[in-house]
Amino acid sequence: MKIVVTGASGFVGGALVPWLREHGHEVVRLVRARAQARDEISWDPKTADLDPAKLIGVNAIVHLAGANVAAGRWTDRRKREIMSSRVDGLRTLTAAIRRGSQPPEVLISASATGFYGDRGDEILDESSGPGTGFLVEVCQAWEAGLGDARALGMRTASVRLGVVLGPDGGALAKMVPVFRLGLGGRLGSGRQWMSWIAMEDLLSVFHQAVTDREFEGVINAVSPDAVTNADFTRSLARVVRRPAVLPVPSFVLRGIFGQMADETLLASTRVVPGRLEGWGFRFARPDLAEALAHALADFDRPSK
Repeated sequence: MKIVVTGASGFVGGALVPWLREHGHEVVRLVRARAQARDEISWDPKTADLDPAKLIGVNAIVHLAGANVAAGRWTDRRKREIMSSRVDGLRTLTAAIRRGSQPPEVLISASATGFYGDRGDEILDESSGPGTGFLVEVCQAWEAGLGDARALGMRTASVRLGVVLGPDGGALAKMVPVFRLGLGGRLGSGRQWMSWIAMEDLLSVFHQAVTDREFEGVINAVSPDAVTNADFTRSLARVVRRPAVLPVPSFVLRGIFGQMADETLLASTRVVPGRLEGWGFRFARPDLAEALAHALADFDRPSK
């Protein structure tokens, strides 16, 4: 297939592009700078600039682009950027597709388990409704943006990502150095649930979403083994062979990150991969300790 990927330089996109190529697909990256390579197409979501002629012959689009939610405090300006970077990107894609001669077969967009909000011990699957909060609003708008693509006859899917465990970024890139110094610990009470997925499994989810017509609608991209933050902390400490005895109080997190702490670091979201399990999806790394050990082995591998 010929697949266009937005956000190709990000944490997930940087892993997905080579993964798709290794599986025999031609991948074209949408870039905001001037296209300089044969596998690049220039676009600007802020101005809705994307030449529909560049999408001729494309079979699938994977939309990953979006401002980093966990980059710092959510000022009003930062909130606008988080929302617009996702919604404007989808709007630009679908507008270009509408102006083109032949729409791609499928449009897959990332979303997040933040859709469910802070729900305590409640077990959440794809049929569960939204929670409340800014991240919930972002995810709802993100997913609603696929409506225009469906109206054009495209198969669509929203892949709700949990915490992605991989060696080249994400949560582990921030946590591992701290834990290796023996300075790690639970966040707040540690009772909040974390829904996670190994990068290897996430890439398989995206690959199947692109290639398998059964993959449609909302998909929770999480391991079956959700854990509390305290359990996650203990597992990571065992893998790095260091103690984890320095918890970070909730008030400290709120003082540093404000609303972002309540909706990400302290929120409890116990999500299960209902549809993936119903489809018989095989997780390569469903166990947290194994997934952490595998990610950290790659984390320590010298870069080429």
